[in-house]
Order: sequence, then structure tokens, then C-alpha cells
Amino acid sequence: RHWILGTTDTEWDLDKAHPAASSADIDYLLAHVNSVLAVPLTRDDVEGVFAGLRPLLAGESDATSKLSREHTVAHPVPGLVVVAGGKYTTYRVMAKDAVDEAVHGLDRRVAECVTEDVPLLGAEGYRALWNARARIAEKTGLHVARVEHLLNRYGSMTEELLELVTADPGLGRPLSGADDYLRAEVVYAASHEGARHLDDVLTRRTRISIETFDRGTRCARECAELMAPVLGWDKEQIEKEVEHYEKRVEAERESQLQPDDLTADAARLGAPDIVPI
Repeated sequence: RHWILGTTDTEWDLDKAHPAASSADIDYLLAHVNSVLAVPLTRDDVEGVFAGLRPLLAGESDATSKLSREHTVAHPVPGLVVVAGGKYTTYRVMAKDAVDEAVHGLDRRVAECVTEDVPLLGAEGYRALWNARARIAEKTGLHVARVEHLLNRYGSMTEELLELVTADPGLGRPLSGADDYLRAEVVYAASHEGARHLDDVLTRRTRISIETFDRGTRCARECAELMAPVLGWDKEQIEKEVEHYEKRVEAERESQLQPDDLTADAARLGAPDIVPI
């Protein structure tokens, strides 16, 4: 139901905690995708925007688009191994190379790395559950499409999430304003996935902030109230979390109207973190 369009590839030397997408970035992506679409997209079609940074190894070229996406491992002094470069999708290879480097100087044999054969959390048992998705839907009262959504997001950990629904059937309802997601997913994010703040759930554990035109503001209070019992929040903290998230969205929207990186960065910094980093 959503497209992800990307990416820009420009140098960034401003705030590293919250890189901002400018109006120029958005126009750049729309222009490129519209060059191959029969029906062009406009700003009105943009549900959400996100920006991030990736570390690149220094190279001979000044253009970031031409720098290596690979990583390198170094052992500059005894006892210290460093990794530079890399990206999300190669984290296991990076870890393997770093550990291999770290154990290289040990005076005992270390078994060969097995990371490529270790299943991700939720992978074990996934295929059996996928084959049983119609029965799971019948048993839980959820639509089979909803069960498929959960299996694709959580794999076999879906069983833990469904236990929450069994204990509290109200958690089996979709979020108001973000009906791709169940209320149980918000509770699960706080109880099982380490979410500690509202924006953890709306921007990281789920993709509500970029999959809804309101950027998640319509369901923000509902989510905060679902998280509150798990995290021990009182009414004051709920208000604080909702207010912070609304200011974050406001600052991000403002940054995306700015003509360049400098002004976009200044606008995004208008919403400070709820907990100083």
C-alpha cells in the first residue's frame, strides 16, 4: 500500500542526531520517479519523509555517491578493534569480520563463525505458522490478511503478540487513525521490544510516522495510553509524550518546507529530544 522512494546522496555536516530532509531533497526524488511514471506524483501524494546518515570510508572522490559502501576492520593498537563504514544490511558480515580480527591474536583456537546459519529472531517456525495462517485467523477471530501482516512483521514471535490479544481482546482492534496496526503491537513494542517513548513506537517499532498522512498524530494519544501501564507512566508523562511527538512532527514538516540543508536542519532542531542524548 506504500512506496518507498529514495535515495538522495549528499554530504551532511550538520546535526547528526536528526538529519533533516529539505524541500530540495523531496523535489529531487519526485522529479526522478516522475521521469518513469505515466501518472506523476505530487507533494500531495507524500505520506511521510525520513532521512538518515550512513558512514562512508574516505576515498579519492569528493562525491559521496562514488565513495565505497563497504566496511573496513582495523586493529590500530593491541586490544582495540575498530570497524568503519558499512550499513544496516551488512551488520552480520561486519560483526564476523570484527570478531575474526579480535580473536586473531588469541593463543587458542576459536571455532569458525556460524552467523550466516543462525536464524534471526522470529525465523524459526515461521514457515509452519505461515502455512497455518488460515487456522490462526479462525482461532483468533482476526482476518487472515491481518495474520499475514503480523507474520511478515514478527515471524514466529507473532505467537507472543497473540497471547496479549487472548489476555485482552481489546488489543486485537486496530489503532484508530493507523488501522494497518493492532493495538497489541503498541503494547508489544513497550513490553518486548524495548520501546521507552512514544516516538520509539511511531517511528521505529512501527512505520506509522511515514505510512499515514497525519504522521501518526491522530493515534499518538491512544498509543501513549496503551504504553502507560507497561512503562508505569502517569497522566503527566502521557501528556509529555504526546506533546513531544506532536512537536517533533511539526518540526519535521517545517524542515521539509525549507529550501536547503542549513534551514531544514535549523527547523528540525526546533523539537528537542524528550530525553537529552
